[in-house]
Parts: sequence; structure tokens; C-alpha cells
Amino acid sequence: MRPSAVRLLNILVPVKRAVDYAVKIRVNPQQTGIDTNVKHSMNPFDEIAVEEAVRLREKLKDSVKSIRAVTIGPPKSVDTLRTALAMGADSAIHVEVPDAAAAPEPLAVAKTLRAIIERQNAAAKTPEEKVDLVILGKQAIDDDLGVTGQMLAGLLGWSQATFASKVEVDVAKNEALVVREIDGGAEEIRCRLPLVLTTDLRLNEPRYASLPNIMKAKKKPVEKLSPSDLGVDYTPQLETLKVTEPPKRVGGGKVANVDELIAKLKEAGIEAV
Repeated sequence: MRPSAVRLLNILVPVKRAVDYAVKIRVNPQQTGIDTNVKHSMNPFDEIAVEEAVRLREKLKDSVKSIRAVTIGPPKSVDTLRTALAMGADSAIHVEVPDAAAAPEPLAVAKTLRAIIERQNAAAKTPEEKVDLVILGKQAIDDDLGVTGQMLAGLLGWSQATFASKVEVDVAKNEALVVREIDGGAEEIRCRLPLVLTTDLRLNEPRYASLPNIMKAKKKPVEKLSPSDLGVDYTPQLETLKVTEPPKRVGGGKVANVDELIAKLKEAGIEAV
């Protein structure tokens, strides 16, 4: 009896270049969006996704065949990919768009990722070369939409586990045990591979890339693609009419007693029900 072939995992990790979390966000003068002439870095939730992929390799050893990062964005987004490569990814894909282009909407991102996965799976000569697992942040800190992972799973017809705080992959059984954050606490689910997984803050703490790994990342391959190569249209389906900052808080006042408080409330038009 011939032994069954050992299953190898190929992990895809989408990452996004976003305004750095420490930067104070300001609306641009045209009120069409935020001022983007500030420091950018990898979306923190995506850093957690890269870290989890690397930890899975450290735990599963040779069962993880490859970790590939992918991003969609202007030429400067390659820096985000280099960060992922320095953290431990093997290769990367850059779907390049012009600097002046609007950021693609979640559905367009999900369609792009689907096209990349289908492209790799179609070129695979063996099942071990196909993508088995997609790990991405549960949301980006710039738009906070948090729907790309779910859309991707729907488009592919794959299992999905969102807001993961703990992940255990059993390669032999072709499944993953995921603990996910919910309003009432935590929920434990078992998913069949292939799987789309979105990460929550409690999943791990990303490592800092060492200087030798940063130097090695410069030599790792980055494949450049365009939306047309993947047959994806980035024409926005939504129109932002106007972006404004929230009104500034008005200072409060002190009252000497309850009677004065009641009088102040009445002056403001607040009456007891």
C-alpha cells in the first residue's frame, strides 16, 4: 500500500499600507478625504496576520511550504511588502495602482485576491502547490470596514473564521481549530481547509524584524501585477460626498447647587419627562 502524500500548506497573507497608527488624522483642505502626506506603515491587524503565518511555519515546520504576502497600492506599497518579507514571508505580489488612484473598495480587493488564488491554483501541477490558507487582518485602521475576509470566503466558497484569537492547524486532518472573539466572550469552531482567517488583536504580538532579515528581504522576489492582469475593475461603486472633522468639544461649567443646575438645564431647553 502506497503511503499518502504529505500535505503542504501554502499561505497567502494580504497586507495593506495605511496611515501609521500614531499619526493624528486630519481632513484634507478639499474635504474629500484625509491628508495622506504623512507617515505610513503596515496595517497593525495585517502585521498580526503575517506573524501568525510565520508562527504556523515555526510550529508545523516543513508542513508549511510557502508564505506569500500580497498588497494593492501605489509604488510606495512595496515598502509594506518588504516589511512582511523581513518578518518571514518568502515572496510577495504587488498589484500596483497609480498614486492618484482611489483606494480599492473591499469587494474589489476580495475579487483581486480571488483572482490571485485562482491564478496560482490553475498553474499548480500538484495539490501541494495550491493556496490552502488566507490570513488577513480583520479590518484596516483607515476605513474600519472589516468585510474583505468575509467577501473573499464568499467568492471562493471556502470556510471562514473571523476575529481569531487562537489558531491551531492540523495538517493531517486538513482542518483548523479556531477560537474567535464574540460579544459574549469566545467561540470555538472547527473549519475544513481551504480557509479564510481574519485576525484579532489577542491572537499574537508581532515580532520586530531584525537587521539581517531586513537585508535578506531586499533579495526576496516581489512579483508586480496590474488590475488588468487579473481582470479586476477598480472603478469605485461608492462616492464620498464630503469629509469633515467632528465638532470641537465645548468646555463645561460648574454650578453651586442643584437649583442652579436645574435652572441651567431649563435654559438649555431640557425639561423633565
